[in-house]
Parts: sequence; structure tokens; C-alpha cells
Amino acid sequence: MLQVTGIGAAAVLTLSACGSSDADSSGSSSSSDSASSSKKLSGTVNVFAAASLKESFTKLGKQFEKEHPGTKVTFNFGGSDSLAAGITGGAPADVFAAASPKTMKTVTDAGDADGKPSTFVRNQLEIATLPGNPNKVSSLKDLTKPGQKVVLCAKEVPCGAAAQTALSASKLKLTPVSYEQDVKSALTKVELKEADAAVVYKTDVHAAGDKVEGVEFPESKDAINDYPIAPLKKAPNAEAGKAFIELVKSADGQKALTEAGFLKP
Repeated sequence: MLQVTGIGAAAVLTLSACGSSDADSSGSSSSSDSASSSKKLSGTVNVFAAASLKESFTKLGKQFEKEHPGTKVTFNFGGSDSLAAGITGGAPADVFAAASPKTMKTVTDAGDADGKPSTFVRNQLEIATLPGNPNKVSSLKDLTKPGQKVVLCAKEVPCGAAAQTALSASKLKLTPVSYEQDVKSALTKVELKEADAAVVYKTDVHAAGDKVEGVEFPESKDAINDYPIAPLKKAPNAEAGKAFIELVKSADGQKALTEAGFLKP
């Protein structure tokens, strides 16, 4: 009986040891997987983004830095066509957020995007007038009246191309006092009272607050711009760049963008 009991006890100890070993091994593997999936991000994230994204992306950049201590998000805001040219020319960037598929295509055609771009928001045009709308602008046609000093974005810039589409849809011709290289520059002309009105995005009118007054016009529905975003192939900080894109497309990111006046994709 003693011998049998001894053998039984040894077997129990052996099985217990095996079970403990398996559990330790499983726990170690799980811990390793978890560590791998939550790898700490660090360094600078370079984001090239359309000028109309300035306010919302700056806000998201601060959120990203808070969520990932040790990172810093730097932005290059401007006309999408100029940003695309910079990327294809070798400018170091991790992310490109464009104001139109056409300007993004410049980057994808050059083979500089890492994967297929995705649309994350849309934007619609609006007329920005002087506060109080002293010239009583109520339509796109009103901008063609003699004496009106109107500013448009350059035709190759997404906001300018959209304005031309809206004008063509309404069969109107408009000669602006100037063409600006990005939407913020066009809006600034009105803010400084160097122009009576500008055709910009709703988001820019929203961001300007009481510096301008917004006038909606029905033709803008024929010229809504999709905004694509993509990680870049030669990104200096690719992992952090992709994490920033995830934030932009997340519920928090979409909330910040819709609060700024953007339309859902």
C-alpha cells in the first residue's frame, strides 16, 4: 500500500508540474503578445494636411501626444497640390491628408503612398462675407455683380476646383480680384477686409467665428470634396503615422471633425 501510494503521489506531482509549466508558458505567450500589440510609440509624426484641416487636426494632434507620451505631432498645412508636390519631391512626411482625390492621386501615381488611401471626411463650399453681410449677398450669382471684390482659391487647389464646378453648374462667370494658393489665404482676405467675399469651405467659415458671415448656396451640393488620407511609403516614423490615422478615423476623431463642420464620409 505504501509503495502504491508513493507512486500515486509522484504521478500527481508530475502532472501538477506539467500543468504549472503549461500555464506559465501560456501566460508568458499572452503577455508577449500583449506587449507586442501595445508597443510604445515615440518620436515626431510629420503630417502633411490640407489647410482646411488646421483647427481639427491641431486638436487631434494634442490628443495623440497625450495618449502617446514621448511623441510629437508636427503639421505642414497648405494647398493640397503644393503638399503633394513636396511629398513626391522627397519631403519627409509620415501622413498625407488631402482635400481631394485628385491631389492624392498625384502621390499614389508616384508610388509614394503606403497602401490605398481612404476617405475620412467630406467638405462643402460656403460664401464668406464681411460681418453683417453689408452687400446683402444671398446667392452665388450675387458675387458676379459689378463692384463686388471676390476672392477664389487657385483653380488647381481643391477649394478652387470645387468653386469652378459650382460656377459651371450655375452657368455663372466670375472674375475674382485674386486667386489664393489655399483656402485659409482666401478667407484671410475677407477677415482683413481686403475683399468683400470669398468662396471657401463651411469648416473655414465655422473656424473664423464672428470675423466673417457665412452664406450657403445650393450649387455647393454639386461640388462636395472627399478628403482622403494615407500613410506614406518613405515615412520616417511609419508606425506612429499609422496610429495617427487610426485616431483620425476613430469615433473621437470623427467627432472632432464633424464638430468643426465636416461631413461624414
